[in-house]
Amino acid sequence: MGGVLIVTGGSRGIGAATVVLAAAAGWDVCVNYVRDAAKAEAVAAEASALGVRAIAVQGDMASEADIIRLFATVDERLGPVTGLVNNAGITGPAGKLLDLTAETVGTVMNLNVVGPFLCAREAARRMAKSRGGKGGVIVNVSSRAAALGSPNEFIHYAASKGAIDSFTIGLSKELAPEGIRVNAVNPGLIETEIHDASGIPGRLERLVGGVPQGRAGAAAEVAEAIVWLLSDKSSYVCGALVPVSGGR
Repeated sequence: MGGVLIVTGGSRGIGAATVVLAAAAGWDVCVNYVRDAAKAEAVAAEASALGVRAIAVQGDMASEADIIRLFATVDERLGPVTGLVNNAGITGPAGKLLDLTAETVGTVMNLNVVGPFLCAREAARRMAKSRGGKGGVIVNVSSRAAALGSPNEFIHYAASKGAIDSFTIGLSKELAPEGIRVNAVNPGLIETEIHDASGIPGRLERLVGGVPQGRAGAAAEVAEAIVWLLSDKSSYVCGALVPVSGGR
């Protein structure tokens, strides 16, 4: 196993956990980040300490120009990508449909949907056998919100992840003949900074009672599923949506 892996939004949470676990499995990694250079460099350093090449590259995954620059930088510094984890995403402000603005919906959709489309396009152009590539793997980080809908809080976020589920299924069929496997993970309630960013105090604690296993998950538990999907151990898994949600 191994190759060159890009993890978008890799400086914290599920992204950072995935970078470190993938590095331990032998992947050279690019930690993409948008703002916190220090955190991204620290994650890259942790990966490097495991004996692989690791770099941090700034880029807003809502910007096509930044996405193109990210992949070009990886071409130059690590070589052509063979693995992509589309992890960068935001919830946007919490609220009901009655109070939603076009700006909120547009911002969430641009990063959570358009960004992964363009990242997958750039990855596929390098991986596709018809373009001289060696094949590869794409893992999209979706959410159980896609199935649950997140009423009264994040229907905009849930809808963006519903789009990612459909995208995963369609793209897996389109790219399988090119030697590229596409799958997704659907995390449930995970202990990450995204809950603090949502602006709802105590959200995790309030919702954890609805988890059959009775607890929130850890970012590392989601990373385990992602790195398995990146590996040859999941060689016949294609178009799967894997819940990592404690049964929620």
